[in-house]
Amino acid sequence: MSGSIAQGTSQTHGNEHILHFVVELPRPMEDVWAAVATAGGLASWFTDADVLEHRLGGAVTLRDLGSGQVTAWDVDRVAEYTLEGAGRLRFHLEREGDDASVLRLTHEFQGEGESEQRWRDRLERLIDTLGGNG
Repeated sequence: MSGSIAQGTSQTHGNEHILHFVVELPRPMEDVWAAVATAGGLASWFTDADVLEHRLGGAVTLRDLGSGQVTAWDVDRVAEYTLEGAGRLRFHLEREGDDASVLRLTHEFQGEGESEQRWRDRLERLIDTLGGNG
Protein backbone atom coordinates (compact mmCIF):
# COMPACT_ATOMS: atom_id res chain seq x y z
CA MET A 1 0.00 0.00 0.00
CA SER A 2 1.31 3.41 -0.89
CA GLY A 3 -0.05 6.56 0.71
CA SER A 4 -3.06 8.22 -0.84
CA ILE A 5 -5.11 11.35 -0.30
CA ALA A 6 -8.85 11.05 -0.84
CA GLN A 7 -10.60 13.95 -2.51
CA GLY A 8 -10.61 16.82 -0.05
CA THR A 9 -13.80 18.59 0.91
CA SER A 10 -14.16 22.30 1.32
CA GLN A 11 -17.02 24.19 2.93
CA THR A 12 -17.48 27.92 3.23
CA HIS A 13 -19.92 29.69 5.52
CA GLY A 14 -19.46 33.42 5.09
CA ASN A 15 -15.82 34.06 6.00
CA GLU A 16 -15.42 30.66 7.75
CA HIS A 17 -13.76 27.85 5.77
CA ILE A 18 -13.47 24.16 6.61
CA LEU A 19 -11.05 21.89 4.73
CA HIS A 20 -11.15 18.16 5.38
CA PHE A 21 -8.88 15.41 4.03
CA VAL A 22 -8.66 11.66 4.56
CA VAL A 23 -5.14 10.29 4.05
CA GLU A 24 -4.35 6.57 3.96
CA LEU A 25 -0.81 5.90 5.12
CA PRO A 26 1.15 2.62 4.97
CA ARG A 27 2.63 3.25 8.41
CA PRO A 28 1.52 2.36 11.94
CA MET A 29 -0.33 5.02 13.91
CA GLU A 30 2.67 5.55 16.19
CA ASP A 31 4.80 6.69 13.22
CA VAL A 32 2.12 9.04 11.94
CA TRP A 33 1.51 10.38 15.46
CA ALA A 34 5.15 11.42 15.68
CA ALA A 35 4.76 13.30 12.38
CA VAL A 36 1.75 15.34 13.53
CA ALA A 37 2.34 15.68 17.28
CA THR A 38 6.07 16.38 17.73
CA ALA A 39 8.13 19.41 16.78
CA GLY A 40 10.54 17.33 14.71
CA GLY A 41 7.75 15.48 12.97
CA LEU A 42 5.87 18.65 12.01
CA ALA A 43 9.08 20.27 10.78
CA SER A 44 9.77 17.32 8.48
CA TRP A 45 6.73 17.95 6.27
CA PHE A 46 4.74 20.99 7.42
CA THR A 47 6.33 23.80 9.42
CA ASP A 48 8.63 24.36 12.38
CA ALA A 49 6.97 24.09 15.77
CA ASP A 50 8.84 26.66 17.84
CA VAL A 51 6.73 25.69 20.88
CA LEU A 52 4.72 22.50 21.34
CA GLU A 53 3.64 21.44 24.82
CA HIS A 54 2.36 17.86 24.65
CA ARG A 55 -0.80 18.27 26.72
CA LEU A 56 -4.31 19.66 26.60
CA GLY A 57 -4.10 23.42 27.16
CA GLY A 58 -0.40 23.49 26.29
CA ALA A 59 1.15 26.28 24.27
CA VAL A 60 1.84 25.83 20.58
CA THR A 61 3.57 28.06 18.04
CA LEU A 62 3.70 26.90 14.44
CA ARG A 63 6.14 29.17 12.65
CA ASP A 64 4.17 29.72 9.42
CA LEU A 65 0.75 29.90 11.12
CA GLY A 66 0.92 31.49 14.56
CA SER A 67 0.55 30.82 18.27
CA GLY A 68 -2.21 29.37 20.38
CA GLN A 69 -3.14 26.33 22.44
CA VAL A 70 -3.39 22.58 22.20
CA THR A 71 -7.19 22.20 22.28
CA ALA A 72 -7.38 18.39 22.03
CA TRP A 73 -4.75 15.82 22.97
CA ASP A 74 -5.41 12.08 23.01
CA VAL A 75 -2.00 10.41 22.72
CA ASP A 76 -1.60 8.41 19.49
CA ARG A 77 -5.07 9.51 18.29
CA VAL A 78 -5.90 13.23 18.28
CA ALA A 79 -3.76 16.37 18.21
CA GLU A 80 -5.61 19.63 17.75
CA TYR A 81 -4.07 23.08 17.68
CA THR A 82 -6.10 26.31 17.78
CA LEU A 83 -4.00 29.21 16.59
CA GLU A 84 -4.81 32.90 16.73
CA GLY A 85 -5.36 34.07 13.17
CA ALA A 86 -4.99 30.59 11.67
CA GLY A 87 -7.96 28.76 13.15
CA ARG A 88 -8.28 25.17 14.32
CA LEU A 89 -6.07 22.40 12.95
CA ARG A 90 -7.10 18.84 13.92
CA PHE A 91 -5.20 15.61 13.20
CA HIS A 92 -7.26 12.49 13.98
CA LEU A 93 -5.64 9.07 13.52
CA GLU A 94 -7.29 5.69 13.10
CA ARG A 95 -5.62 2.28 12.99
CA GLU A 96 -5.92 0.36 9.70
CA GLY A 97 -4.67 -3.12 10.56
CA ASP A 98 -1.23 -3.60 12.11
CA ASP A 99 0.87 -1.68 9.62
CA ALA A 100 -1.28 1.16 8.28
CA SER A 101 -3.34 4.10 9.48
CA VAL A 102 -5.77 6.74 8.32
CA LEU A 103 -5.28 10.43 9.06
CA ARG A 104 -8.33 12.67 9.08
CA LEU A 105 -7.21 16.28 8.82
CA THR A 106 -9.57 19.19 9.42
CA HIS A 107 -8.56 22.84 9.16
CA GLU A 108 -11.16 25.45 10.12
CA PHE A 109 -10.12 29.04 9.50
CA GLN A 110 -11.31 32.48 8.48
CA GLY A 111 -10.06 34.49 5.54
CA GLU A 112 -8.22 33.37 2.44
CA GLY A 113 -4.84 32.23 3.80
CA GLU A 114 -5.20 28.53 3.01
CA SER A 115 -6.33 26.42 0.07
CA GLU A 116 -7.17 22.81 -0.69
CA GLN A 117 -4.19 22.62 -3.05
CA ARG A 118 -1.78 23.98 -0.44
CA TRP A 119 -2.89 21.29 2.03
CA ARG A 120 -2.73 18.61 -0.67
CA ASP A 121 0.91 19.60 -1.33
CA ARG A 122 1.71 19.39 2.39
CA LEU A 123 0.06 15.99 2.68
CA GLU A 124 2.06 14.72 -0.32
CA ARG A 125 5.20 15.77 1.62
CA LEU A 126 3.91 13.87 4.65
CA ILE A 127 3.41 10.73 2.55
CA ASP A 128 6.93 11.12 1.11
CA THR A 129 8.41 11.74 4.57
CA LEU A 130 6.79 8.58 5.92
CA GLY A 131 8.03 6.60 2.92
CA GLY A 132 4.57 6.00 1.49
CA ASN A 133 5.13 6.87 -2.18
CA GLY A 134 6.83 4.54 -4.52
